[in-house]
Amino acid sequence: MNPLDLTRLQQELSDQGILMSFSGPFSHSIIEELGKAVKNHLENAQATRSVLMDVFAVYIEQAQNVRNYISRWEQHADQARLANSGIVVIAREGERYVVSSGNLLSWADAPTLMARLERLRDLDKAGLKALYKEQMRQPLTAEGGAGLGLTEMARKASEPLEHTLSTVDDQYLFFSLRVVI
Repeated sequence: MNPLDLTRLQQELSDQGILMSFSGPFSHSIIEELGKAVKNHLENAQATRSVLMDVFAVYIEQAQNVRNYISRWEQHADQARLANSGIVVIAREGERYVVSSGNLLSWADAPTLMARLERLRDLDKAGLKALYKEQMRQPLTAEGGAGLGLTEMARKASEPLEHTLSTVDDQYLFFSLRVVI
């Protein structure tokens, strides 16, 4: 990539309000360091403490979701392809922040995830709170959580979570999640 390409890329990111973006393999240390950068940026932008904490929490949840999903495939032949599919982007749209993430998703995992997201979309703030309390009482799942992550993001969001699935091939879809705060 030559310097002109970087100039064009930087302008495109700026035009879209993108404050930070990471694409590639997610490790605990990368998530942690990017989290520090998110906090520093929001503090410098003089975001309110509430907004800072919500954006940071949603960023952490999305990055961990990408890492955790991909880590389930460590022994798979496509592990490197899956590991490199993760992306998290934080952007500013007017007075709101948008945290988006994406990664390859097995076709077999899509129906369960879509059902969870549709359930969240149908709930108002009171319904999300009740669901969160219900999930808090549930035992941990084999994936290591009680299914709280998506519910927690939906509770912090200023509008319903948005998601898309794009066909990649006969094995994978690309799942994207957008959370507006």
